[in-house]
Amino acid sequence: MSVKRIEVFYSGLVQGVGFRFSIERLASKSGIKGFVRNLSDGRVEIIAEGKEEDLKVLLDNIDKNFKSYIRKVAISWLEPTGEFKEFGIEF
Repeated sequence: MSVKRIEVFYSGLVQGVGFRFSIERLASKSGIKGFVRNLSDGRVEIIAEGKEEDLKVLLDNIDKNFKSYIRKVAISWLEPTGEFKEFGIEF
C-alpha cells in the first residue's frame, strides 16, 4: 500500500475540546507521522503522512469521535515528503 500525505483543515468547535490530543493519540497508534495544530482563525490543521488506509481510518475516527464539533472539513491528498519522524502537537 502506498504512502500518502494529507493536509486537513477542520472548522467548527474544534479548539478547546481535546481535539488535538485525541488526534495525536489516534495518529501515533497507527504509525502516522506529522503534526496537528490550532490556527489563529479557529481552525485546526493536520499534516500527516502514512499508509493511505491508515490515513483513511484516522479521518474516519476523527469524524466518528468529533462529528458534533466539526462544521467543515477540507482535505487535500498529496505526495509524501518523508520529513516527519513522529506525530506531535505543534504550538
